[in-house]
Amino acid sequence: MRAAWKILWLSAITLAAAVGLAHLLVPDVVPVGYAEQPQASWAVLTAFVLRAIALTAAWVAIITLALLIGARLHQVLFRADRARSGRAVTR
Repeated sequence: MRAAWKILWLSAITLAAAVGLAHLLVPDVVPVGYAEQPQASWAVLTAFVLRAIALTAAWVAIITLALLIGARLHQVLFRADRARSGRAVTR
């Protein structure tokens, strides 16, 4: 469980850093090549990379959180099932 929490926090920090850098470095650039006004190619590429990093970190955080919740529910339900069947869980 500790490893899952580390992954969750690392991905949350990565997400925050990518979004913060995007707002700091390329605030008004959309990561798409076509826009109403011409944009510098380095800005478009930087915005694209930062958006990709942010979206990947967000998905990793969501998947890790879902796994943590699932593991906790499994643990709670498994203990309740063992207690109901007459075998007490001792720790």
